[in-house]
Amino acid sequence: MTRRTVLILAVTCGMAVGNIYFPQALGPLIAGGLDTSPESAALVVTATQVGYTAGIFLLVPLGDRLPHRPFLVALLALTGVGLLVAGCAPGLPPLVAAGALVGVASVAAQIVAPLAAGLVAPERRGAVMGTLLSGSIGGMLLARTFGGSLGEWLGWRAPYLVAAVLVLLLAVVLARALPTTAPSSREPYPALLRAPVRLLRTEPELRRSCLYQATVFAGFSAVWTCVALLLGGPAYGLDARAVGMLALIGGVTMVCTPLAGRLVDRRGPDPVNLVSLLGVLLAAAVLVPGDLGGTPGLVALVAGTLVLDVAMQSGMVANQARVLALRPDARSRLNTAYMTCGYLGGSAGSWLGVHTYGRVGWRGVCALVALLAGIALTRHLMTLYGRESRGRLPQEEASQALCSRASSSWADSSTP
Repeated sequence: MTRRTVLILAVTCGMAVGNIYFPQALGPLIAGGLDTSPESAALVVTATQVGYTAGIFLLVPLGDRLPHRPFLVALLALTGVGLLVAGCAPGLPPLVAAGALVGVASVAAQIVAPLAAGLVAPERRGAVMGTLLSGSIGGMLLARTFGGSLGEWLGWRAPYLVAAVLVLLLAVVLARALPTTAPSSREPYPALLRAPVRLLRTEPELRRSCLYQATVFAGFSAVWTCVALLLGGPAYGLDARAVGMLALIGGVTMVCTPLAGRLVDRRGPDPVNLVSLLGVLLAAAVLVPGDLGGTPGLVALVAGTLVLDVAMQSGMVANQARVLALRPDARSRLNTAYMTCGYLGGSAGSWLGVHTYGRVGWRGVCALVALLAGIALTRHLMTLYGRESRGRLPQEEASQALCSRASSSWADSSTP
Protein backbone atom coordinates (compact mmCIF):
# COMPACT_ATOMS: atom_id res chain seq x y z
CA MET A 1 0.00 0.00 0.00
CA THR A 2 1.50 3.32 -1.11
CA ARG A 3 1.81 6.46 1.01
CA ARG A 4 -0.76 8.09 -1.26
CA THR A 5 -3.29 5.37 -0.42
CA VAL A 6 -2.54 5.68 3.30
CA LEU A 7 -3.10 9.45 3.07
CA ILE A 8 -6.41 8.99 1.24
CA LEU A 9 -7.57 6.48 3.87
CA ALA A 10 -6.52 8.84 6.69
CA VAL A 11 -8.56 11.64 5.09
CA THR A 12 -11.48 9.22 4.80
CA CYS A 13 -11.26 8.50 8.53
CA GLY A 14 -11.14 12.21 9.33
CA MET A 15 -14.15 13.02 7.12
CA ALA A 16 -16.20 10.14 8.52
CA VAL A 17 -15.47 11.02 12.16
CA GLY A 18 -15.95 14.73 11.50
CA ASN A 19 -19.51 14.13 10.30
CA ILE A 20 -20.34 12.85 13.79
CA TYR A 21 -18.87 15.85 15.61
CA PHE A 22 -19.54 19.01 13.58
CA PRO A 23 -23.32 19.06 14.41
CA GLN A 24 -22.37 19.55 18.07
CA ALA A 25 -21.42 23.16 17.28
CA LEU A 26 -24.68 23.91 15.46
CA GLY A 27 -27.27 23.40 18.23
CA PRO A 28 -28.05 27.08 18.96
CA LEU A 29 -28.02 27.95 15.25
CA ILE A 30 -30.44 25.11 14.44
CA ALA A 31 -32.70 26.16 17.30
CA GLY A 32 -32.85 29.74 16.00
CA GLY A 33 -33.18 28.75 12.35
CA LEU A 34 -36.00 26.26 12.89
CA ASP A 35 -37.68 28.21 15.70
CA THR A 36 -37.36 25.45 18.28
CA SER A 37 -35.81 25.07 21.72
CA PRO A 38 -32.11 24.27 22.20
CA GLU A 39 -33.11 21.04 23.96
CA SER A 40 -35.07 19.93 20.90
CA ALA A 41 -32.25 20.94 18.56
CA ALA A 42 -29.89 18.76 20.60
CA LEU A 43 -31.87 15.75 19.34
CA VAL A 44 -29.96 16.10 16.05
CA VAL A 45 -26.66 15.37 17.79
CA THR A 46 -28.19 12.53 19.80
CA ALA A 47 -29.70 10.94 16.67
CA THR A 48 -26.35 11.14 14.87
CA GLN A 49 -24.50 9.46 17.74
CA VAL A 50 -27.14 6.76 18.20
CA GLY A 51 -27.04 6.12 14.45
CA TYR A 52 -23.26 5.79 14.56
CA THR A 53 -23.43 3.20 17.34
CA ALA A 54 -26.06 1.27 15.39
CA GLY A 55 -23.89 1.46 12.27
CA ILE A 56 -20.91 -0.06 14.09
CA PHE A 57 -23.03 -3.02 15.16
CA LEU A 58 -25.05 -3.48 11.96
CA LEU A 59 -22.68 -2.50 9.13
CA VAL A 60 -19.06 -2.92 10.20
CA PRO A 61 -19.23 -6.77 10.26
CA LEU A 62 -20.13 -6.61 6.56
CA GLY A 63 -16.54 -5.51 5.93
CA ASP A 64 -15.63 -9.22 6.04
CA ARG A 65 -18.42 -10.17 3.64
CA LEU A 66 -18.29 -7.44 0.97
CA PRO A 67 -15.43 -6.11 -1.20
CA HIS A 68 -14.02 -3.06 0.54
CA ARG A 69 -13.90 -0.58 -2.34
CA PRO A 70 -17.58 -0.69 -3.39
CA PHE A 71 -18.65 -0.97 0.26
CA LEU A 72 -16.75 2.17 1.26
CA VAL A 73 -17.92 4.08 -1.81
CA ALA A 74 -21.53 3.12 -1.05
CA LEU A 75 -21.19 4.23 2.58
CA LEU A 76 -19.74 7.59 1.59
CA ALA A 77 -22.43 8.10 -1.08
CA LEU A 78 -25.11 7.32 1.51
CA THR A 79 -23.46 9.74 3.94
CA GLY A 80 -23.43 12.44 1.27
CA VAL A 81 -27.13 11.91 0.57
CA GLY A 82 -27.92 12.12 4.28
CA LEU A 83 -25.95 15.37 4.60
CA LEU A 84 -27.75 16.87 1.60
CA VAL A 85 -31.14 15.94 3.05
CA ALA A 86 -30.12 17.42 6.41
CA GLY A 87 -28.96 20.66 4.78
CA CYS A 88 -32.29 21.01 2.96
CA ALA A 89 -34.53 19.81 5.82
CA PRO A 90 -37.63 22.02 6.20
CA GLY A 91 -38.13 21.17 9.88
CA LEU A 92 -36.69 19.41 12.90
CA PRO A 93 -38.16 15.87 12.39
CA PRO A 94 -36.64 15.37 8.91
CA LEU A 95 -33.36 16.86 10.18
CA VAL A 96 -33.27 14.38 13.06
CA ALA A 97 -34.00 11.49 10.66
CA ALA A 98 -31.28 12.67 8.27
CA GLY A 99 -28.86 12.98 11.20
CA ALA A 100 -29.54 9.36 12.15
CA LEU A 101 -28.86 8.29 8.55
CA VAL A 102 -25.58 10.22 8.53
CA GLY A 103 -24.56 8.51 11.78
CA VAL A 104 -25.33 5.02 10.50
CA ALA A 105 -23.40 5.55 7.26
CA SER A 106 -20.41 7.33 8.84
CA VAL A 107 -18.74 4.10 9.97
CA ALA A 108 -16.28 4.23 7.08
CA ALA A 109 -13.37 4.72 9.52
CA GLN A 110 -14.19 1.37 11.14
CA ILE A 111 -14.06 -0.30 7.70
CA VAL A 112 -10.82 1.42 6.72
CA ALA A 113 -8.78 0.03 9.64
CA PRO A 114 -9.37 -3.68 8.81
CA LEU A 115 -8.85 -2.90 5.10
CA ALA A 116 -5.49 -1.25 5.78
CA ALA A 117 -4.42 -4.04 8.14
CA GLY A 118 -4.88 -6.53 5.31
CA LEU A 119 -2.96 -4.44 2.75
CA VAL A 120 0.26 -3.88 4.71
CA ALA A 121 2.97 -6.16 6.01
CA PRO A 122 2.72 -7.02 9.73
CA GLU A 123 5.88 -5.03 10.51
CA ARG A 124 4.22 -1.84 9.17
CA ARG A 125 0.76 -2.37 10.61
CA GLY A 126 1.25 -0.31 13.76
CA ALA A 127 2.60 2.70 11.88
CA VAL A 128 -0.32 2.64 9.43
CA MET A 129 -2.84 2.29 12.27
CA GLY A 130 -1.27 5.32 13.95
CA THR A 131 -1.53 7.37 10.75
CA LEU A 132 -5.20 6.45 10.31
CA LEU A 133 -5.91 7.34 13.92
CA SER A 134 -4.23 10.71 13.35
CA GLY A 135 -6.71 11.31 10.55
CA SER A 136 -9.61 10.47 12.86
CA ILE A 137 -8.26 12.78 15.58
CA GLY A 138 -7.84 15.59 13.07
CA GLY A 139 -11.42 15.16 11.89
CA MET A 140 -12.71 15.13 15.46
CA LEU A 141 -10.78 18.25 16.48
CA LEU A 142 -11.41 20.33 13.37
CA ALA A 143 -15.06 19.36 12.87
CA ARG A 144 -16.43 21.55 15.65
CA THR A 145 -14.39 24.54 14.45
CA PHE A 146 -15.51 23.94 10.86
CA GLY A 147 -19.18 23.60 11.85
CA GLY A 148 -19.27 26.53 14.24
CA SER A 149 -17.34 29.01 12.08
CA LEU A 150 -19.11 28.20 8.81
CA GLY A 151 -22.48 28.09 10.58
CA GLU A 152 -21.98 31.53 12.14
CA TRP A 153 -20.99 32.93 8.74
CA LEU A 154 -23.52 31.31 6.38
CA GLY A 155 -26.13 29.69 8.64
CA TRP A 156 -26.58 26.18 10.03
CA ARG A 157 -27.36 24.60 6.65
CA ALA A 158 -24.00 25.53 5.11
CA PRO A 159 -21.83 23.02 7.06
CA TYR A 160 -24.14 20.16 6.04
CA LEU A 161 -24.11 21.14 2.36
CA VAL A 162 -20.34 21.73 2.22
CA ALA A 163 -19.69 18.43 4.03
CA ALA A 164 -21.99 16.65 1.55
CA VAL A 165 -19.99 17.94 -1.43
CA LEU A 166 -16.67 16.96 0.18
CA VAL A 167 -17.88 13.46 1.06
CA LEU A 168 -19.24 12.81 -2.43
CA LEU A 169 -15.96 14.00 -3.98
CA LEU A 170 -14.09 11.66 -1.62
CA ALA A 171 -16.31 8.77 -2.76
CA VAL A 172 -15.23 9.43 -6.35
CA VAL A 173 -11.57 9.47 -5.30
CA LEU A 174 -11.90 6.18 -3.40
CA ALA A 175 -13.62 4.54 -6.35
CA ARG A 176 -10.53 5.28 -8.44
CA ALA A 177 -7.73 4.94 -5.88
CA LEU A 178 -8.50 1.90 -3.74
CA PRO A 179 -7.20 -1.52 -4.78
CA THR A 180 -9.57 -4.44 -5.33
CA THR A 181 -9.88 -6.80 -2.36
CA ALA A 182 -11.66 -10.13 -2.00
CA PRO A 183 -14.07 -10.81 0.89
CA SER A 184 -12.60 -12.94 3.66
CA SER A 185 -15.90 -14.58 4.66
CA ARG A 186 -19.01 -15.98 3.03
CA GLU A 187 -21.04 -16.29 6.22
CA PRO A 188 -24.65 -15.06 6.06
CA TYR A 189 -25.51 -11.71 7.62
CA PRO A 190 -27.11 -13.11 10.85
CA ALA A 191 -23.95 -15.11 11.50
CA LEU A 192 -21.85 -11.98 10.98
CA LEU A 193 -23.91 -10.14 13.60
CA ARG A 194 -23.42 -12.96 16.11
CA ALA A 195 -19.70 -13.23 15.42
CA PRO A 196 -18.45 -10.33 17.63
CA VAL A 197 -19.98 -11.90 20.74
CA ARG A 198 -18.56 -15.29 19.78
CA LEU A 199 -15.12 -13.78 19.23
CA LEU A 200 -15.24 -12.13 22.64
CA ARG A 201 -15.83 -15.57 24.16
CA THR A 202 -13.09 -17.36 22.23
CA GLU A 203 -10.31 -14.76 21.87
CA PRO A 204 -8.66 -13.85 25.21
CA GLU A 205 -6.42 -11.24 23.54
CA LEU A 206 -9.53 -9.52 22.19
CA ARG A 207 -11.09 -9.46 25.67
CA ARG A 208 -7.89 -8.03 27.12
CA SER A 209 -7.70 -5.27 24.51
CA CYS A 210 -11.39 -4.45 25.01
CA LEU A 211 -10.85 -4.15 28.78
CA TYR A 212 -7.92 -1.76 28.29
CA GLN A 213 -9.83 0.42 25.83
CA ALA A 214 -13.11 0.43 27.78
CA THR A 215 -11.49 1.45 31.09
CA VAL A 216 -9.14 4.07 29.64
CA PHE A 217 -11.80 5.55 27.35
CA ALA A 218 -14.18 5.66 30.33
CA GLY A 219 -11.67 7.77 32.24
CA PHE A 220 -11.04 9.93 29.18
CA SER A 221 -14.78 10.56 28.72
CA ALA A 222 -15.26 11.28 32.43
CA VAL A 223 -12.57 13.98 32.34
CA TRP A 224 -13.78 15.69 29.17
CA THR A 225 -17.41 15.59 30.28
CA CYS A 226 -16.54 17.22 33.61
CA VAL A 227 -14.00 19.72 32.25
CA ALA A 228 -16.92 21.67 30.77
CA LEU A 229 -18.60 21.74 34.18
CA LEU A 230 -15.38 22.80 35.91
CA LEU A 231 -14.52 25.60 33.47
CA GLY A 232 -18.08 26.93 33.55
CA GLY A 233 -18.22 26.79 37.36
CA PRO A 234 -17.19 29.36 39.97
CA ALA A 235 -13.49 28.41 39.86
CA TYR A 236 -13.12 29.75 36.28
CA GLY A 237 -16.42 31.21 35.01
CA LEU A 238 -15.52 30.55 31.34
CA ASP A 239 -17.82 29.72 28.41
CA ALA A 240 -17.93 26.77 26.04
CA ARG A 241 -15.27 28.29 23.77
CA ALA A 242 -12.70 27.65 26.49
CA VAL A 243 -13.47 23.93 26.34
CA GLY A 244 -13.00 24.03 22.57
CA MET A 245 -9.64 25.75 22.89
CA LEU A 246 -8.55 23.21 25.50
CA ALA A 247 -9.62 20.37 23.20
CA LEU A 248 -7.50 21.77 20.35
CA ILE A 249 -4.39 21.14 22.46
CA GLY A 250 -5.11 17.46 21.89
CA GLY A 251 -3.98 18.02 18.30
CA VAL A 252 -0.51 17.02 19.52
CA THR A 253 -1.77 13.43 19.47
CA MET A 254 -1.88 13.63 15.65
CA VAL A 255 1.93 13.58 15.80
CA CYS A 256 2.21 11.09 18.66
CA THR A 257 0.01 8.29 17.32
CA PRO A 258 2.21 7.47 14.28
CA LEU A 259 5.22 7.35 16.64
CA ALA A 260 3.29 4.99 18.92
CA GLY A 261 2.50 2.86 15.86
CA ARG A 262 6.18 2.57 14.97
CA LEU A 263 6.96 1.53 18.54
CA VAL A 264 4.28 -1.16 18.28
CA ASP A 265 5.93 -2.43 15.09
CA ARG A 266 9.35 -2.59 16.78
CA ARG A 267 8.52 -3.72 20.32
CA GLY A 268 5.00 -5.16 20.11
CA PRO A 269 1.78 -3.78 21.61
CA ASP A 270 2.36 -4.81 25.25
CA PRO A 271 5.20 -2.33 26.05
CA VAL A 272 3.20 0.51 24.47
CA ASN A 273 0.15 -0.50 26.53
CA LEU A 274 2.26 -0.45 29.70
CA VAL A 275 3.58 3.06 29.04
CA SER A 276 0.10 4.26 28.04
CA LEU A 277 -1.54 2.97 31.23
CA LEU A 278 1.19 4.53 33.35
CA GLY A 279 0.58 7.74 31.39
CA VAL A 280 -3.12 7.70 32.32
CA LEU A 281 -2.19 7.33 35.99
CA LEU A 282 0.23 10.24 35.64
CA ALA A 283 -2.48 12.34 33.96
CA ALA A 284 -4.88 11.64 36.83
CA ALA A 285 -2.29 12.96 39.29
CA VAL A 286 -1.45 16.04 37.20
CA LEU A 287 -5.15 16.92 36.83
CA VAL A 288 -5.80 17.02 40.60
CA PRO A 289 -4.92 20.75 41.06
CA GLY A 290 -7.22 21.64 38.16
CA ASP A 291 -9.94 22.83 40.55
CA LEU A 292 -7.73 25.54 42.07
CA GLY A 293 -8.64 28.05 39.36
CA GLY A 294 -6.39 30.75 38.00
CA THR A 295 -3.09 30.09 36.24
CA PRO A 296 -2.03 27.07 38.38
CA GLY A 297 -5.34 25.32 37.72
CA LEU A 298 -5.24 26.02 33.98
CA VAL A 299 -1.66 24.75 33.73
CA ALA A 300 -2.72 21.52 35.47
CA LEU A 301 -5.69 21.11 33.12
CA VAL A 302 -3.65 21.75 29.98
CA ALA A 303 -0.81 19.43 31.00
CA GLY A 304 -3.10 16.72 32.38
CA THR A 305 -5.49 16.57 29.43
CA LEU A 306 -2.56 16.55 27.01
CA VAL A 307 -0.92 13.58 28.76
CA LEU A 308 -4.32 11.85 28.97
CA ASP A 309 -5.01 12.34 25.25
CA VAL A 310 -1.60 11.06 24.18
CA ALA A 311 -1.80 8.05 26.51
CA MET A 312 -5.33 7.08 25.47
CA GLN A 313 -4.70 7.37 21.74
CA SER A 314 -1.34 5.57 21.91
CA GLY A 315 -2.95 2.74 23.83
CA MET A 316 -5.65 2.55 21.18
CA VAL A 317 -3.01 2.07 18.47
CA ALA A 318 -1.50 -0.81 20.45
CA ASN A 319 -4.87 -2.40 21.17
CA GLN A 320 -6.07 -2.18 17.58
CA ALA A 321 -2.82 -3.59 16.21
CA ARG A 322 -3.15 -6.57 18.57
CA VAL A 323 -6.82 -7.13 17.74
CA LEU A 324 -6.45 -6.92 13.96
CA ALA A 325 -3.58 -9.43 14.01
CA LEU A 326 -5.70 -12.17 15.63
CA ARG A 327 -7.86 -13.40 12.76
CA PRO A 328 -7.13 -12.11 9.25
CA ASP A 329 -10.43 -13.61 8.06
CA ALA A 330 -12.51 -11.73 10.67
CA ARG A 331 -10.89 -8.31 11.05
CA SER A 332 -14.10 -6.31 10.64
CA ARG A 333 -15.95 -8.47 13.17
CA LEU A 334 -13.04 -8.18 15.59
CA ASN A 335 -13.08 -4.41 15.13
CA THR A 336 -16.84 -4.38 15.76
CA ALA A 337 -16.38 -6.12 19.11
CA TYR A 338 -13.47 -3.87 20.06
CA MET A 339 -15.08 -0.55 19.12
CA THR A 340 -18.43 -1.46 20.66
CA CYS A 341 -16.78 -2.25 24.00
CA GLY A 342 -14.77 0.97 23.79
CA TYR A 343 -17.85 3.13 23.15
CA LEU A 344 -19.80 1.39 25.90
CA GLY A 345 -16.92 2.16 28.26
CA GLY A 346 -16.90 5.79 27.15
CA SER A 347 -20.64 6.15 27.71
CA ALA A 348 -20.37 4.60 31.17
CA GLY A 349 -17.42 6.88 31.96
CA SER A 350 -19.38 10.01 31.07
CA TRP A 351 -22.24 8.92 33.35
CA LEU A 352 -19.91 8.00 36.20
CA GLY A 353 -17.94 11.20 35.78
CA VAL A 354 -20.98 13.48 36.04
CA HIS A 355 -22.30 11.68 39.12
CA THR A 356 -18.86 11.65 40.76
CA TYR A 357 -18.37 15.35 40.04
CA GLY A 358 -21.76 16.18 41.53
CA ARG A 359 -21.06 14.30 44.76
CA VAL A 360 -17.30 14.55 45.31
CA GLY A 361 -16.08 17.25 42.96
CA TRP A 362 -13.22 17.40 40.47
CA ARG A 363 -10.76 15.47 42.61
CA GLY A 364 -13.22 12.61 42.80
CA VAL A 365 -13.19 12.49 38.99
CA CYS A 366 -9.38 12.29 39.04
CA ALA A 367 -9.61 9.43 41.54
CA LEU A 368 -12.09 7.67 39.22
CA VAL A 369 -9.64 7.96 36.31
CA ALA A 370 -6.84 6.52 38.47
CA LEU A 371 -9.07 3.65 39.61
CA LEU A 372 -10.06 2.74 36.05
CA ALA A 373 -6.46 2.88 34.84
CA GLY A 374 -5.39 0.84 37.86
CA ILE A 375 -7.82 -1.93 36.91
CA ALA A 376 -6.39 -2.11 33.39
CA LEU A 377 -2.79 -1.87 34.63
CA THR A 378 -3.32 -4.69 37.15
CA ARG A 379 -4.68 -6.92 34.38
CA HIS A 380 -1.77 -6.00 32.13
CA LEU A 381 0.87 -6.72 34.77
CA MET A 382 -0.76 -10.08 35.51
CA THR A 383 -0.50 -10.94 31.81
CA LEU A 384 3.15 -9.92 31.62
CA TYR A 385 4.00 -11.81 34.81
CA GLY A 386 2.17 -14.93 33.62
CA ARG A 387 3.97 -14.79 30.28
CA GLU A 388 7.33 -14.40 32.02
CA SER A 389 6.57 -17.34 34.32
CA ARG A 390 5.58 -19.54 31.38
CA GLY A 391 8.79 -18.57 29.60
CA ARG A 392 10.88 -19.30 32.68
CA LEU A 393 9.38 -22.77 33.25
CA PRO A 394 10.63 -24.36 30.01
CA GLN A 395 14.08 -22.91 30.69
CA GLU A 396 14.12 -24.46 34.17
CA GLU A 397 12.96 -27.80 32.77
CA ALA A 398 15.69 -27.68 30.12
CA SER A 399 18.32 -26.88 32.78
CA GLN A 400 17.13 -29.76 34.96
CA ALA A 401 17.23 -32.14 31.99
CA LEU A 402 20.76 -30.98 31.11
CA CYS A 403 21.92 -31.49 34.71
CA SER A 404 20.32 -34.94 34.76
CA ARG A 405 22.07 -35.95 31.54
CA ALA A 406 25.38 -34.62 32.86
CA SER A 407 24.97 -36.60 36.11
CA SER A 408 24.14 -39.76 34.17
CA SER A 409 27.19 -39.32 31.95
CA TRP A 410 29.45 -38.77 34.97
CA ALA A 411 28.00 -41.88 36.68
CA ASP A 412 28.54 -43.97 33.55
CA SER A 413 32.12 -42.78 33.21
CA SER A 414 32.79 -43.56 36.89
CA THR A 415 31.48 -47.12 36.64
CA PRO A 416 34.36 -49.68 36.26
